[in-house]
Amino acid sequence: LSSRFNWSELIPLRLWGRTLGLQTENSQFLLEGMPFRIFGGSMHYFRVPREYWEDRMLKMKACGLNTLTTYVPWNLHEQERGKFDFSQNLDLEAFLSLAAKNGLWVILRPGPYICSEWDLGGLPSWLLQDPEMQLRTTYKGFTEAVDAYFDHLMPIVVPLQASTIHYPSRPQYKKGGPIIAVQVENEYGSYAKDPNYMTYVKMALLNRGIVELLMTSDNKNGLSFGLVEGALATVNFQKLEPGLLKYLDTVQRGQPKMVMEYWTGWFDNWGGPHYVFDADEMVNTVASILKLGASINLYMFHGGTNFGFMNGALEADEYKSDVTSYDYDAVLTEAGDYTSKFFKLRQLFSMIIGQPLPLPPVIESKASYGAILLHQYISLWDVLPSLLQPIKSEFPINMENLHLNDSSGQSYGYVLYETVIFGGGHLHSRDHVRDRAQVFVNTMYVGELDYNTVELSLPEGQGFRQLRLLVENRGRVNYGLALNEQRKGLIGDVFLNKTPLMNFKIYSLEMKPGFMKSLRHIAGWSAVPDYFVGPAFFRGRLWIEHQPQDTFLKLQGWEKGVVFVNGQNLGRYWKIGPQETLYLPGPWLWKGSNEIVIFEERTAGRIIQSVDIPYLGRTQYVD
Repeated sequence: LSSRFNWSELIPLRLWGRTLGLQTENSQFLLEGMPFRIFGGSMHYFRVPREYWEDRMLKMKACGLNTLTTYVPWNLHEQERGKFDFSQNLDLEAFLSLAAKNGLWVILRPGPYICSEWDLGGLPSWLLQDPEMQLRTTYKGFTEAVDAYFDHLMPIVVPLQASTIHYPSRPQYKKGGPIIAVQVENEYGSYAKDPNYMTYVKMALLNRGIVELLMTSDNKNGLSFGLVEGALATVNFQKLEPGLLKYLDTVQRGQPKMVMEYWTGWFDNWGGPHYVFDADEMVNTVASILKLGASINLYMFHGGTNFGFMNGALEADEYKSDVTSYDYDAVLTEAGDYTSKFFKLRQLFSMIIGQPLPLPPVIESKASYGAILLHQYISLWDVLPSLLQPIKSEFPINMENLHLNDSSGQSYGYVLYETVIFGGGHLHSRDHVRDRAQVFVNTMYVGELDYNTVELSLPEGQGFRQLRLLVENRGRVNYGLALNEQRKGLIGDVFLNKTPLMNFKIYSLEMKPGFMKSLRHIAGWSAVPDYFVGPAFFRGRLWIEHQPQDTFLKLQGWEKGVVFVNGQNLGRYWKIGPQETLYLPGPWLWKGSNEIVIFEERTAGRIIQSVDIPYLGRTQYVD
């Protein structure tokens, strides 16, 4: 590690109008013809409030990094088929330009699949409307959708590439942006269902003007199956097994070695522990990787938050959904604060670079606004007739195939299925509930159906009664071979006494901003009684005298639901943990009055606490 790398001249704005990007030669990277090592860190613009993008980038520079790596989430940029959004927190061009301004190169990972513990690995759920859909293959319905998306994405990305290109058909098109490499798909070697697919994605990039170095990214087991000609293979891991980087040489000889994802921590699932990864072990491994001459990208440098309903899920032995926080035990915390990992890495990179690093930016203080009273509520049953038009159907319809959102279906949230029954008896889901249903007879709660509980006993009663199933999509699986099976809601018949239930009224509860705005003005809000059982919406006010600061909301005494502040969906909470606080960014708060709305599925508290320290749960070291 004694060699020095002075790259002070190799930053995007100093090389404006250059002609060469990142190249490979004799087992090393060259940037503008000079030897270059990638010291990268992952941070996702869609997981961090826009107001904090620059702060996190400055902290990257202060740590000694020279490259920022980000995914691009298709399911946020095209939430409804054919409607594209690259504005506000999704302004990719602004994010990439800000990276250049702050002296960071960019490795772009545009997918279309990104994994990332993100719902369906970033693929839009409306793809699943097609019963024959084969995601991540050359199936026509998939490639047509990818082509339409790339047709909108690539014109934003192409001008921000590092190289200067001559286009035969038009005058010289000068670039000079920060993008030095583009990843072809993501960990395809672990999926590998179609031998033609990676070539298709590569050509989809090249044909739309991508000229920078192409890369693939896989774990060791998937490495040889995820290759595509013309792209540099890179590897992902946490523990440096003996010979792992040499194994890259067996896959591609004479090429620079790159660890695209060095996992600095790990993600959490509901009902599990909060995983942490030892800081000294992490830094020692990073030092070993660099000693072997490899480049590295820290996944994650800053994790951020799965705001809204965007968390992914795992399906190995059983279905497990990811928590709202994407803290990841990364180099910076969920709220962007320093950890011991930051200072240990800064020391390491400073020694290697042999140049003084920029001073770390001052940390913003966090606020504890104390107890917030939720003084009003309205039952979900009272909201239905006023705000929601049901879809009538003889049979259950899964969420994605509901005729909503300009025929793009429903992506996230809840669906309420309502039908009429006569008498009680044995209710059986046949494992058609995705992912969790609260069951009510009229408004009386009788139990839950999920992956583990597939039958319930319904009480007998006089006459006709309403059977209601409130089904939550807890997050689509984002990794593995089950992506094509991620439809949500009721995905088939539910049986009462061996007879399939029919003639449903189906209410979509996506809880989009328009719905939340309408909820504010609805009649029927009343004072919260001493004891009340949901599902219901609760609201209160947080008054802030001075400039708002970041805070964390603690929901002790509440069971399971979602929190909205000034219309922004902070994400889910659940008393089973591990996560016990939700991150509330200061830029989303206003001086003066702030509206807090909670959708609680079952047992509501009366207050929530605003605290200045997060609590992500009981910790367990990653093995």
